Amino acid sequence: MENHFALKEHLQQLEERLLDPNIRTTPAELEKLLADDFFEFGSSGNVWYKKDFVGEGGLSATEMTLYDFHIHPLTEHVVLTTYRVKDETRRQHTLRSSIWKQVDGRWQMFFHQGTIIQSW
Repeated sequence: MENHFALKEHLQQLEERLLDPNIRTTPAELEKLLADDFFEFGSSGNVWYKKDFVGEGGLSATEMTLYDFHIHPLTEHVVLTTYRVKDETRRQHTLRSSIWKQVDGRWQMFFHQGTIIQSW
């Protein structure tokens, strides 16, 4: 496995890319970051799949800030990330977790969950 600090930094950058409105609204970028078998339990209570995001328009664009980021290696090629997000657009905070898999030498998100914890 990569050096823990370097891996944490790399996965945090990937998570932050997925919060970037320019990436979220670009299906080709989402295609690269999400594993083919990706699914999400959304904070809305909906279950989403990769096909729901890589079509026209991608994901919704909101102003979000990631903080309190941690990694939890599960195997050499699978890592759980946990963190919090402050969503300025929706005026809420969420707990987030993702499972990243290393596929063909690059990390892709396999699973994601968001849970609302606080509103303004």
